[in-house]
Amino acid sequence: MSHTPREPASQERAADTRVPAPPVVSVRGLTALAGPHRIVDDVGFDIAAGEVLALVGASGSGKTTTGLSLVGDARAGVRLEGSVDMAGTDVLGSRPPAGAVAYLPQHPAAVLNPVRRIGGVLREIARRHAVDDDGAPPRRIGRREIDARIAAALRRTLLPPPEELFGRFAHQLSGGQQQRLVFAQSLLCRARLLVVDEPTTGQDPLTRQRVAAELGELAGDGMAVLLLTHDLDLVRDLATGVLVLRDGGVVERGTTEDVLYRPQHPYTRSLTRAHFAGPGAASPESGAPAQAAPGPPRIEVVDLIAGGGRRRGARPILDTVGFRLAAGECLALVGPSGSGKTTLARCVAGLAPRRAGTVRRDGAPLPAAARRSRTQRARVQYVFQDARASFDEYRTIGDQVARSAVRLRGLAGDRARGEAVDMLARTGLSPDHARRRPAALSGGELRRAALARALLAGPEVLICDEITAGLDAVTRAGILDLLADLRQSFGISLLVIAHDMAVVARLAGRVLVLDGGRVVEEGSVDRVVAAPTHPLTRDLLDAAGAHRDSDGATATARTRDSPSAHP
Repeated sequence: MSHTPREPASQERAADTRVPAPPVVSVRGLTALAGPHRIVDDVGFDIAAGEVLALVGASGSGKTTTGLSLVGDARAGVRLEGSVDMAGTDVLGSRPPAGAVAYLPQHPAAVLNPVRRIGGVLREIARRHAVDDDGAPPRRIGRREIDARIAAALRRTLLPPPEELFGRFAHQLSGGQQQRLVFAQSLLCRARLLVVDEPTTGQDPLTRQRVAAELGELAGDGMAVLLLTHDLDLVRDLATGVLVLRDGGVVERGTTEDVLYRPQHPYTRSLTRAHFAGPGAASPESGAPAQAAPGPPRIEVVDLIAGGGRRRGARPILDTVGFRLAAGECLALVGPSGSGKTTLARCVAGLAPRRAGTVRRDGAPLPAAARRSRTQRARVQYVFQDARASFDEYRTIGDQVARSAVRLRGLAGDRARGEAVDMLARTGLSPDHARRRPAALSGGELRRAALARALLAGPEVLICDEITAGLDAVTRAGILDLLADLRQSFGISLLVIAHDMAVVARLAGRVLVLDGGRVVEEGSVDRVVAAPTHPLTRDLLDAAGAHRDSDGATATARTRDSPSAHP
């Protein structure tokens, strides 16, 4: 799945001699302190209307902390210094001007209201930010106009129409749908600046294309965008300039063309080389994983029906789905957001109720998680897509990882803590990370900690829900190598949910394609990639290839100015 990066179409444009537009936001000397640690160290930049500035770097490099500062926010225990000027207001000393900025977080569940229905929340946001297109002050508008604006935002973000969505709660949406719901809320705010943190994380290739196109259109309409991402393909397609962060400081800055294709700093060169070579590039000798020979199923799912609520005639999320997973085998679940992948995985783990069907381990039925024995829980482990929500915010990461071995393997506390530190190290996290609480770790670091916690239980089956999403290319390659080694050395069976077909090709032997809660295609990865039979599979593969290999103009290509940069 490796590929050669193409130069953005903007490289061929003639130099623009227009006077640069004044910045929508101007950041100077931004520093974030957490005790003795400098999470962000003297960062500065400007973003003007119509510009897209990308912040890239490894997990924990300070991207999210920088993005939060633009809305005047900071995580618990973090102190901000410097200035963030927006419309004449330093937002580090006060809140941003009303309607000036909207923030799309990496973990949308953290900002979605869990107890209110979606329709009521959207109407409240639309009413509160009812400004005209010319930026006139808020005015009172009628229910019909509010609903029309909401419907337009839902269409632009590929969400179901109001009649399907308004009555639901946020937890009834998939992770990708939750992310797009926050995006729709941001559109309704009609802000001048949009801060987006990993907007393509957990999105299928078709949705990714539309999200990228939508961000491009917003910038083309004059919105300033700060893009926090590990997705260098998205950076290539959208950004006018790039800042590379490492350990909180800027190690390189410049135009997208210069940073991606003529990087000067060794760290930037390692990021671009690993990303454009594809997953597994850090260990090319490992090659494609050898798959287990067919054998008795370790996990067998038969005619599974799940979700949809208890209403009479309600359509299930999963409709008579089945598969087998042998020891040492890796099966990938792919499909659009909302197709039922996570519900299927949660049913295997016993975390979601099923209306009909059977889940068996080694031929014996598996009950719901609450009724599973300690051994049954230990043998099937789940690494969640929203890793932050799976951790207790008041306890250290090391204690929570160690508790997995205490509760599920019966280890003494000291031995469990020692194994926790060792396992965290295998996922790239230091003893210092083990001593921190979840709020002090980035989303990518928490995802690695969640993997370490699951592995410390000694599982036979490991369910990974978008485990590499939000990770830089170097870290992603290391995690994929670790999973491949665990499967080959210890016979661990992997059930992997992934939208990145390069990850699927690196890990999996077979693939199950879901759409609307049904299996629409199944087969070996080689066969499905080379000769897909279902239109959806072809569309997903075409979209995955388009954003990596196309050398023509894309839907997001547009005329862009170079970003202003703080010297």
